[in-house]
Amino acid sequence: MSDLPAVVVGLSGGVDSSVALASLKAQGYPVVGLTLWLMKGKGQCCSEGLVDAARLCEELGVPHHIVDSREIFEKYIVNYLVSGYANGVTPLPCSQCNRLVKFGPMLAYSREQLGIDYIATGHYAQVKYNPTSDRYELWRAVDRHKDQSYFLYDLPQEILAHVLFPLGQQTKAETRALAAQYGLHTASKPESQDLCLIEAHGSMRQFLEQYLPSQRGEIVDIHGRVLGYHQGIHHYTIGQRKGLGIAAPEPLYVVALDREHNRVIVGDRATAGRRECTVARVNWVSIPPPREPMTATVQIRYRTPPVSVTIIPDANAEQVKLEFAEPQFGVTPGQAAVWYAGDCLLGGGIIQPFVTPVPQPLETMATHV
Repeated sequence: MSDLPAVVVGLSGGVDSSVALASLKAQGYPVVGLTLWLMKGKGQCCSEGLVDAARLCEELGVPHHIVDSREIFEKYIVNYLVSGYANGVTPLPCSQCNRLVKFGPMLAYSREQLGIDYIATGHYAQVKYNPTSDRYELWRAVDRHKDQSYFLYDLPQEILAHVLFPLGQQTKAETRALAAQYGLHTASKPESQDLCLIEAHGSMRQFLEQYLPSQRGEIVDIHGRVLGYHQGIHHYTIGQRKGLGIAAPEPLYVVALDREHNRVIVGDRATAGRRECTVARVNWVSIPPPREPMTATVQIRYRTPPVSVTIIPDANAEQVKLEFAEPQFGVTPGQAAVWYAGDCLLGGGIIQPFVTPVPQPLETMATHV
């Protein structure tokens, strides 16, 4: 009998979670597969993913459980997205989904229904225990191109203490090779490229059109001159250049969304920069909440490179002010700002709407996109 603890592995039906399950089983862990049914449709986490996950468990001789999570997904993700877009922000659903829909409920189900104290997923990230601080630290994956720590910043200590990331120390190519080695039917399955909602509905526009009616409004420049018209501010995001539907002698970008007047405000690239922003709903991961300002690097989007920043916490460090070393392009309310010390994720939170909605042109702009 194995001395290793039993682990419940979250299965989406994709190659990454499949290899996470197979790898832990090969190492001698008693494993159980668990799939959350989030919605109907194509892609992982939907009907197709359920079938692939069930087939995988059957092939490996592993028990498989399906939990109907559609109601909680509707409450915490669908409503969250619709409300955010309606209010002129661009919500990031993944971090909220990880904490409130996936990891938290998975661990609760594992303990209450199966008596198992550990969960695992196919995310590319690492958890390390620091005995000096008595904290579980979240680190980037070895494969920097696949690193998903950004989306996991909101996980609390009580979850990090009971989660395994079997893929954190390997590359995607190694994952594919292991899938073939284990003979998994998901070995050649295409990788998911979009949010699950986009995969299920075809596009974010099509998803939002089910909930938010068209509302014609003006597209204006920073001086208020009308350049064109739109059918709803929820179809736009700060930093957007393509699909504006207006003609101009120079490239224009969305620099602000004016919900009160139903306007999309555009400007040149220099106008789209911000020197600072406020971040709320902060979760301090690898360090205790600081009392004094500190320097770090920060990502304001998943695919943007980390940049130098000064973090100024409020009295409880539940909200912080970020002062960028250089003005940043496309700082977007609703998205996550996540800060690091090297590869160690320190904390993160949600970028708040700006006090000054329309930025002024900057003399010097960073080239980060």
